[in-house]
Amino acid sequence: MTQDSADVIIVGGSLGGCMASLAIAKMGLNVIMTEETNWIGGQLTSQAVPPDEHQWIEKFGCTSTYLEFRNRVRNYYKSNYPLTKSARDNELINPGNGWVSRLTHEPKVALQVIEDMLSPYLNSGRIQIRLNFKPVDASMIKDNITSVIVQHVYNHIKVELTGKYFLDATELGDLLPLVGAEYVTGAESQKDTGEPHALEEANPFDTQSITHVFAVDYVEGGNFTIEEPEQYNFWKKFVPEFSDMPLLSWYTVNTKDTTKLREFTLLPNDKGIPSLFTYRRILDVMNLKENLYEGDISLINWAQNDYFLGSIIDVSTEEKEKNLKNAKQLSLSLLYWLQTEAPRLDGGNGYPGLRLRKDVLGTEDGLAKSPYIRESRRIKAVYTITEHNVSRELIGNKGIHSYFDSVGVGSYHLDLHHTTITNRAFYIPCYPYEIPLGAFLPIRIKNLLPACKNIGTTQITNSCYRLHPTEWNIGESSGYLAAYSILNNIDAHVVRQDQSHLSKYQNLLNKFGIQIHWPESLDLSGLTEEVKTHNSP
Repeated sequence: MTQDSADVIIVGGSLGGCMASLAIAKMGLNVIMTEETNWIGGQLTSQAVPPDEHQWIEKFGCTSTYLEFRNRVRNYYKSNYPLTKSARDNELINPGNGWVSRLTHEPKVALQVIEDMLSPYLNSGRIQIRLNFKPVDASMIKDNITSVIVQHVYNHIKVELTGKYFLDATELGDLLPLVGAEYVTGAESQKDTGEPHALEEANPFDTQSITHVFAVDYVEGGNFTIEEPEQYNFWKKFVPEFSDMPLLSWYTVNTKDTTKLREFTLLPNDKGIPSLFTYRRILDVMNLKENLYEGDISLINWAQNDYFLGSIIDVSTEEKEKNLKNAKQLSLSLLYWLQTEAPRLDGGNGYPGLRLRKDVLGTEDGLAKSPYIRESRRIKAVYTITEHNVSRELIGNKGIHSYFDSVGVGSYHLDLHHTTITNRAFYIPCYPYEIPLGAFLPIRIKNLLPACKNIGTTQITNSCYRLHPTEWNIGESSGYLAAYSILNNIDAHVVRQDQSHLSKYQNLLNKFGIQIHWPESLDLSGLTEEVKTHNSP
């Protein structure tokens, strides 16, 4: 086993991990970041989920680096793609014209842009990235982590990493059990959190569904039907207990009233039925002046391939692998159903012109490198964010809940996808929210920080704090926290406890373009609740 060291060790190359790395490097410190796949960028890349964002995102309500990312994506298309004049002249071009987001784009473009943002520090050696490594063990002295051992997923080489701070930026909070951190999984009880939408009894295995996203284009007249998946007969007949329609159908649970179903179809039409192909479309050929692509490209992350028959957190290796395989089989079965049996509005069945685009996601099976993870292990934190802090129903006319220790902002609704045990789901309007520093601080371990979906939320509030710009903000603020603590030779907990340090740290965040409060003049009367499938990310 070899050894390596840096000021900060980041386990996980998620969006949060990438931004934590960038923040630490900007502060003049060295960082080693590991990533289990061969793509950094998490949600935007290896999980293939276009960003879903609030209505103010083009101007504020996120960090300056997130705005920079969005601008770089648009400029990438304008600099490299043969766009039409109208597309090139459009300051806010949406490459895919998907209706899930104001900016739907190819995962490989997101990967390139993130790597470009990190490149000065990668090239100088201040940031090192070890791809295809996952954490397998850790060492502790009292309440401090001394090292983490990571192992290559293919050749099984192990490396012991030492540092002053360790950030968990994995999608499932994989570092937490290795270091013995106190954490929560699944659903808390009403007694635990006081939340009206919590369960009466806690269930750590009642986690949100995962989705194995895949990419397709559509070539009219083509036939790209895949081989019938192994589990197709099961999924074709499967009817969830919360519906009277098969999962593989054009009917999904309504976001505003989860007791009702809503109808969709594949392609745009004149009958007023929403098109799911355009929902997460990431390349619209109408933006191009050359026949560069044979058809539009879309990422398939719908209610129909949400997998909720079992958890992958804190279960046996066999159970985890079974559920991961089943999630892949569900997605492939959805594709096969779409190609062969899906009812068309003209009375026919099947769209054989749907083609699995393996190249778009860089995999042999055409599925994303990782499933989309909506819910992680969550640290038991100094402060836990609950439904009472965000729900418009519970806050009433008091408006945005502000924190003295805020380190960022975000906005999204409480969007809980069907869970693995109770199969419950809901969509609850929220106020824009702030991100409190107290949710970053473990109740015991001193040099561990969360940098992904693993901060001190409940299962319910995780469902709004899990979105791209919020995770980005969490990672960036966590990186600056680690760097500030090292440079001032103090524990991160002291930053929150000492008003002088807290002010200096928040000023540091402001200096680097991290908005920590919403404008007092923000008009909340026009909060929009865009109509979506029950499959917002």
